[in-house]
Amino acid sequence: MAGSETGTLWIVATPIGTLADLSRRAGEVIENVDLLLAEDTRRTRRLISGLGLELRGSLRSLHEHNETKVIPDVLAALNRGDDVALVSDAGTPVLSDPGYLLVHQVRQEGLSVASVPGPSAFTAALAAAGQPPLPATLVGFLPPRQGARKRRLGGLLSFPGTLVFFLSPHRLAKELTDVAEVFGWQRPATLLAEISKRYERAETGVLGDLKDGREAAAPRGEYVLVVGPVIQKSAPSGPVTREQARRAYEQALEEVGDRREAQRVASRELNISRRDLYALIFEN
Repeated sequence: MAGSETGTLWIVATPIGTLADLSRRAGEVIENVDLLLAEDTRRTRRLISGLGLELRGSLRSLHEHNETKVIPDVLAALNRGDDVALVSDAGTPVLSDPGYLLVHQVRQEGLSVASVPGPSAFTAALAAAGQPPLPATLVGFLPPRQGARKRRLGGLLSFPGTLVFFLSPHRLAKELTDVAEVFGWQRPATLLAEISKRYERAETGVLGDLKDGREAAAPRGEYVLVVGPVIQKSAPSGPVTREQARRAYEQALEEVGDRREAQRVASRELNISRRDLYALIFEN
């Protein structure tokens, strides 16, 4: 396939819902590589069977627990001229799945890496959410424990754009509540379920409503949460008064729950420095 003495590592996107989303080129690559790497070989075999594809090469697992052990074998295969493809259980490999270490090492060795673009829950959700698409960042899955989850969310407060999360249906209500508590009840957001599947759904509004919505009450399927950027409020005309500063700070504190971050948010809304805000609120 590669047409050279060494092989190519192909990064192949697979359907996130509807099987027909797989491109013809992706199917050809999967059928013709010498080695196909998959996170879950059982799911990949079902996918291949459902698509009516026939593998010429072998199928091997690559997951977070064995990636470092698999890499030397893949490098050896590429160096002897074999073509290798990496697929995820669904969507574009590497983004929220194993594979980064492999791709990084293949690049370091000066070997060929090629992408077969296609389905991605990140881009599909971002395009359909109705939130500002750029700048945006994919956060992926959140930690299962609440303390670690809130620390992760707290580290994202300063990001000025849209944030995309993959949420577990088993923890949906808890995760939505934590996101709302950290980012603020009035932060705009869209919750999408079962993207590209028959029963695709979406709720849009603010985080405070989503955490109490129908999806949180009865989770079904896979979820992507797209959190829009903070809505910038108009700064008051003329000098900022002590009362305006206190009101902006108290509202921000109620939304973000952290004093330092509340000062940052309030000063940005009022278009004054944090030092000036502090002086208005706390100094006589």
